[in-house]
Amino acid sequence: MVGLAVLAVRHFATSSWPFASGDPGLLAAAGLLFLLAQALKAYGWGRLFTPDDRPKVLALAAGNGGAALIGVVLPGRFDDAMRVAVVRRYPGCPAGVRALCLSLVMLGLIDSVALAPLALAAALFPGAGMAMRAALAVVAAAGVAAAALILALPRLSASSQALRFRAGRWLNPRTTSWRAASQAWALVSACWLVRAAAVFLLLGTLGVGFSFPLALLFLSASAAAAALPIGPAGAATQVGASGAALIASGVRASQALPVAVSVGALGVFSGAAILLFAVAWRTALSLVPPRAGGDG
Repeated sequence: MVGLAVLAVRHFATSSWPFASGDPGLLAAAGLLFLLAQALKAYGWGRLFTPDDRPKVLALAAGNGGAALIGVVLPGRFDDAMRVAVVRRYPGCPAGVRALCLSLVMLGLIDSVALAPLALAAALFPGAGMAMRAALAVVAAAGVAAAALILALPRLSASSQALRFRAGRWLNPRTTSWRAASQAWALVSACWLVRAAAVFLLLGTLGVGFSFPLALLFLSASAAAAALPIGPAGAATQVGASGAALIASGVRASQALPVAVSVGALGVFSGAAILLFAVAWRTALSLVPPRAGGDG
């Protein structure tokens, strides 16, 4: 983080920051929307745990924040390892590593389901080319397949064949129910819609123009890049994919790339803010002396 900060200062000391041309009020609103999206994602993730294993919402939000930071410098999928590490180390976390990994698999499936209607709407955007429409169709199809798997998991985990194995007996009580999956889907869908609203504001204030279909296309391309098994760097891959989607839609490269960098930067800043808040909160609690018990 320190190294990245030094490089960023050196770069923007000689070139303008993309936010410099934006309206401060709209930029602040977009930043608040990104924070709200982080909170919704954490609440949605929490619904994928059993009540006995469920970590605190702040721990889950801090895990997402740590993932946003680590995605800047390390390849894709290291962000999931960062989520597990942060949440597991959070004081009072009842979930083990296996439960956290299972929840992340379910969260990825829920993300795919939540993105399917957005990808379908973006595919209907007139500015999307044939290659982009084909990629968005794959994202929508993946969402349908993920929904089918989520619906089938409770029955599969309760089958006699699965219960014959130790892994099946461990998985059965921890499988997400349809009700909990529906709650997680609603919260994660709200998270993506809030992000779309933030991107909508950024597109307008940074000169591309207020366009909700273009915002959906931007997010769908970024999410498709995030779903890759491995990438040169999680954040860089998403910025490149979303910037390429804007360029393919007719936006000039001189506008598309600063917008993509700005959206990625706000995502990292919002994640870092939540992670630092969680650290400060836990530090403050540890410094408060415990209250002495009464005399009865």
